[in-house]
Amino acid sequence: MNAEQSRRDWLKASAALTLSAGLASDRGSAGSPTEATVPRIRELGSRRELLVDSWLIDRLTGTHLRLHEPQPAPALTGEADHLEYGTVIREGDRFRLYTREGRGAQHDGDEPEVTRYCESPDGLHWTKPKLGLCEIDGSRQNNVILHEPPFCHNFSPFLDARPGVPPDERFKALAGTVKSSLVAFVSGDGIHWRKLQPEPVITYTKEYAFDSQNVSFWSVSEQCYVCYFRHFLENRLRSVCRTTSSDFVKWSEPIALRPNLPGEHLYTTGTHPYFRAPHLYVALPTRFYPDRGESTDILFMTARGNAPFDRTFREAFIRPGLDPARWGNRSNYAAVNVVPTGPAEMSIYATPFRRFVLRTDGFSSVRAGADMGEMVTQPLRFSGQELVLNYATSAGGSVRVEIQEDGGRPLPGFALADCRGLVGDAIDQVVFWAGGADVSSLANRVVRLRFVMSEADLYALRFV
Repeated sequence: MNAEQSRRDWLKASAALTLSAGLASDRGSAGSPTEATVPRIRELGSRRELLVDSWLIDRLTGTHLRLHEPQPAPALTGEADHLEYGTVIREGDRFRLYTREGRGAQHDGDEPEVTRYCESPDGLHWTKPKLGLCEIDGSRQNNVILHEPPFCHNFSPFLDARPGVPPDERFKALAGTVKSSLVAFVSGDGIHWRKLQPEPVITYTKEYAFDSQNVSFWSVSEQCYVCYFRHFLENRLRSVCRTTSSDFVKWSEPIALRPNLPGEHLYTTGTHPYFRAPHLYVALPTRFYPDRGESTDILFMTARGNAPFDRTFREAFIRPGLDPARWGNRSNYAAVNVVPTGPAEMSIYATPFRRFVLRTDGFSSVRAGADMGEMVTQPLRFSGQELVLNYATSAGGSVRVEIQEDGGRPLPGFALADCRGLVGDAIDQVVFWAGGADVSSLANRVVRLRFVMSEADLYALRFV
């Protein structure tokens, strides 16, 4: 498959997403929407929605979707291992880090490789506990939790959110290379692991490439296990497949997602549910340029259930930066999972062991500049009593909200003139109108939201 065919495949996938997810409608010059562009009603319930794609948006006027740049955080302290195919899991007040150490391995899955485990109370200060599980170089005084080739090459656990999961299987992982296919592991404490069964659960074929992280999780929205793993497109571009399972043993036939833009190699997608909106999957793939000195950077993509990855943002999310060491191969891998590290902060960890921060929900926003702009949502239904926004303005900016009928007429008491303008910066701010904040009289009705903004960013919204 050549670059032009790859481009056509991507455009086809994007068109399917536009049709199935009902992205912003395009009515054309005649003003009458076609069947494919009639927006569906968005069923929000009390679910938080982030402004990371066009799923909720019908119209932007003088505003635009803006991708935000994760900011480098101060150096991490304590002792921790470098992030080689890293996974970070937050469970209550404990942060867990899982990472590979090659120890001079010549090939993927060689005997020297080990899986190491580190802990932190806050995601900032790390320790390497002496676990005594594996003898390495003549000693058990180490933090190695697994030393079994070839599974240490890409062992990537998750905390199983499935209701009723057995206590001794709270943690799960898939691991393996083409030598072994993908084998399922389980653990009760995230430290002591065993194989769920001796046989692999996902079997290698010539299109698949299990050598990078094969990420999996329980999907709250889909009510099944989901796995994203790497494969090759026909033109040898690195890409990603998706498969699902009800029991973590029997998996569906993998589907090639093809999120690549022309000429892109996508590696280690790190796809996972976002912790404040688990129906939204966040992916931080490495983009690989073999013809540019094997340089890499990190992208931002999202997916909603089994829909294709959304590529609203095509530019780099995390650039290599000033450090020359970050401009080579394997220099920019994001660890699996974006995790909260403060009341208004979330962290992304990347090789070798760096931390980047964003405001909570702050991957992207609908932004208005100095001139007044608007966003109007698709028709939606909600449940709850109050509308809560994650937003930020300048000292001179503002955000106001109008609730409309489906046809665009302001609802009495919720017109723009009734709204108390928001000025400031808040993660969860209740919106007030002249009659108060209570919107329960509109619950389960089909309505639209109209946001009128200046010098402002709108990151997320939720009815509670």
